[in-house]
Amino acid sequence: MAKKKINLALQGGGAHGAFTWGVLAALLESDEVAIHGVSGTSAGAMNAAVLMSGYMRGGERSACQALEAFWREVSEAAAYSPFRRSALDMLMGNWSLDGSPLYIAYDIASRVVSPGLVNPLELNPLEPIIRKHVDFDLLRSCTDLRLFVAATNVRTGKVKVFPHTDIDVPELLASACIPMMFTPINIDGESYWDGGFAGNPPLFPLFYDTDTDDTVIVQINPIERAEVPFTAREIVNRVNEITFNSSLLGELRAVRFVKRLIAAGRLSADEYSHVRLHRISSDALRPLSASSKMNAEWPFLTHLYTIGHDAASRWLDTHYEYIGVCDSIDLDAELN
Repeated sequence: MAKKKINLALQGGGAHGAFTWGVLAALLESDEVAIHGVSGTSAGAMNAAVLMSGYMRGGERSACQALEAFWREVSEAAAYSPFRRSALDMLMGNWSLDGSPLYIAYDIASRVVSPGLVNPLELNPLEPIIRKHVDFDLLRSCTDLRLFVAATNVRTGKVKVFPHTDIDVPELLASACIPMMFTPINIDGESYWDGGFAGNPPLFPLFYDTDTDDTVIVQINPIERAEVPFTAREIVNRVNEITFNSSLLGELRAVRFVKRLIAAGRLSADEYSHVRLHRISSDALRPLSASSKMNAEWPFLTHLYTIGHDAASRWLDTHYEYIGVCDSIDLDAELN
């Protein structure tokens, strides 16, 4: 049986990107689907670039190995980070850094001190890891997969999407450039911040520049929460979630609008792509605080990997039949 082709749209989320690592591993191991195009932002962009580089070296198995090696090195680098869980959090099995004195101090300082003053040499711990685990010559020469990486233009506020043929170290660093931590990344005279502000992840390149109609969104940041935030920390966390989901919701509204016009006969289905949308997510991510996105301890990363692998396996079991047929996301319910 031929594999069904899918595109992937990978959200960013710091260490929570290890959830996506697990999702990707399950999909790469599957005999049912084949990945054709990938759009990624921040940690999603890192996952996508490592996947593509590994795939070019030796197919799906090599891609899985490359992803594990990448995340293991991220964890090893984080062993030298001053941001550590408090003893109480470790005792309680809490992955949050909210109780870390150094994290709290940094969080406060980052609101009043420019990253250019804190880090005048513009050192980025991700750069040597990216250089080691992504073969950019292989990535740019790939013809089997398409990759799109998003960054936010600081001057215009608009999303900039880099195709894999134009991607190098600066483009990946730009996609994950958190404004309160790093100075903007300069590319061809323009300054860029984290792509999550303008496209987390962008869907439109997958619609326009691939021949696959099924796109699976790997969602890390919850769109809805049942409870209203009360504490200052909860409020900041929720504001971040809303901010980083706003561009995705905008694109979902545009997709629904086009679908309605096609259904009403006001647009030709032959001229306009009738895309099908799906999603892999997990409620197990909801209790995690925003600060845990800075926690790259190996047990935490493998915990997230397991959640992601299980979520993708369940999705294949329950939604595989929808691929090539119809949406498995109810856009009306999602947006209303």
